[in-house]
Amino acid sequence: QVHVVESGGGLVQAGGSLRLSCAASGRTFSSYAMGWFRQAPGKEREFVAAISWSGGSTYYADSVKGRFTISRDNAKNTVALQMNSLKPEDTAAYYCAAGRHSSATYYADGYGYWGQGTQVTVSS
Repeated sequence: QVHVVESGGGLVQAGGSLRLSCAASGRTFSSYAMGWFRQAPGKEREFVAAISWSGGSTYYADSVKGRFTISRDNAKNTVALQMNSLKPEDTAAYYCAAGRHSSATYYADGYGYWGQGTQVTVSS
C-alpha cells in the first residue's frame, strides 16, 4: 500500500510564501511521477503542478505558472511545492498525488494514490 502525506499548509497574507511537502512510501518513489492538486470550497479539484519521475519535466497550471515551483528529492522520497506571491484565490485544500506512471500528467486519473490534503489560506 502506498502512503502519501502532505505537510506545510497554513495561513499567510497575500503576497507571502508557503512551502508544501509531501512524503510517499510503499513503492519505489523514484519510478513514478508526482503531482499537486487543489480544491477550493464549492469548486472541483484542479491540477496545480506535476513532476516526472526524474524531475526532468514539470508542468504547471496557467494560474500558478511563474509563482509556484514543484521539485522532488528521490533520495528522501519527497516532493515539494514552493508557493510564492500567493493570492487569496490560491486558498484551497492542497493534495499531493502519486502517479500511476513515470511521466507527469495533469489528469487526475493519472494518479492512483492521494494524501489527505493540507489547507492553505491566503488572506487579503
